[in-house]
Amino acid sequence: MAEKVALIGAGVMGAAIGGRLLETSNILHVYDLDQTKVAALVEKGGHAASSAAAAAGQVDFVITSLNSAEIVRAAVFGEEGISAGARPGTVIIDMSSIDPKSTEALAKDAANKGLRWVDSPLSGGAPKAMVGQLTLMAGGEEQDVLDAHRVLKHVATNYTHMGPSGAGQTTKLINQVLCGLGFMAVAEATRLALDAGVDAAKIPQALKGGRADSALLQEYMPRFVAKDYRRTGRIDNMVKDLNGAQDLARLTNTSMPLTAAAAEIHRMLTAAGLGGEDQAALMEFFGGVDKEQFK
Repeated sequence: MAEKVALIGAGVMGAAIGGRLLETSNILHVYDLDQTKVAALVEKGGHAASSAAAAAGQVDFVITSLNSAEIVRAAVFGEEGISAGARPGTVIIDMSSIDPKSTEALAKDAANKGLRWVDSPLSGGAPKAMVGQLTLMAGGEEQDVLDAHRVLKHVATNYTHMGPSGAGQTTKLINQVLCGLGFMAVAEATRLALDAGVDAAKIPQALKGGRADSALLQEYMPRFVAKDYRRTGRIDNMVKDLNGAQDLARLTNTSMPLTAAAAEIHRMLTAAGLGGEDQAALMEFFGGVDKEQFK
């Protein structure tokens, strides 16, 4: 059954999610401040909306894919925001990566307006979204999470209800700690292999199935070796998420020295002007990347 969905935010992730929903025959209304991003989804069968409120008024589910809690709040409760147009009972599915406390506040404010809230951040990036294989970790009321799956089943193969509002975002921060450290480990190991004269391109196959194997190893070591810097994510987004993990660690009095080191290296790359680049640009920290590549 086709679902009626609004998409607020058509950046790299939003575009991938929206494209997949259209590919699976859902009805999609799109709003983004950048009209070129909206036009790209309209070409695939989506409907352009004049505002977030206008998009929300046409649908049963609203997906937000935005860069910060402040932007999410403005998109939902600001002038011509989602809450101004959405019907009571509409499910807002926030697929942004924001902090758990902000999510709890957003969910409470949405409930006060008769709207339902599911925080459903993701892992897998745009490539997995485009083939419907995302991993999603959801927070919210059980029925709301179940209802959201009517839409999210089209973009994800792994969908887990982690608990009340904010639990999905907490799980995403844990995911990002593992990814942030994992990217660093693969980049460092790649540099060692190259410097030692080993054919690094063969390492993922050589280690496949062993304890050192991982999705990051299989995807990123070949990219590091081949200098494949196409964008499927952003270093500055990882900075935001690692900052969020460190904020949570301070609240819980959790010691995270490795996360601190990974966050600092990501910040260094952002300060060097590579924040908008893919994680593949981590090799810049370890040497061996041509900076002309990023101009």
